[in-house]
Amino acid sequence: MNDKFKDLSTDEGVKILFRSPMKWGELDIVYEKWYWEGINAESVIFLTEDVKELSDEALEADVRNGPLIRDDSQITIKRLDKYTFVNFNFIT
Repeated sequence: MNDKFKDLSTDEGVKILFRSPMKWGELDIVYEKWYWEGINAESVIFLTEDVKELSDEALEADVRNGPLIRDDSQITIKRLDKYTFVNFNFIT
C-alpha cells in the first residue's frame, strides 16, 4: 500500500472485503469494499490535504462522475484529520 495510506485503519466491527491503492485523476486514493452490521458498501479514501479545497458538494460531484458509483447511490462523506472517506453503493 502507498506510504501515504500506511496509517489507514479500520473501525471496529468493519470487515474489509477488498482494499486497493489507485489513482483518482492525479490523486492517490484507496478504494475499498466493506461490510459492517448488515451493510455492504464501498469507499474512496482521499488524503484530506488533497481535497481540503473542495466542498462536500464538489467532492460528491467528482466521485459521482467517476466509474465506481451507481446512479441511484446515496453518498456519505466523513472528513478526518488525515483521511476523507466518501462512502457509496450501500446495500442492506
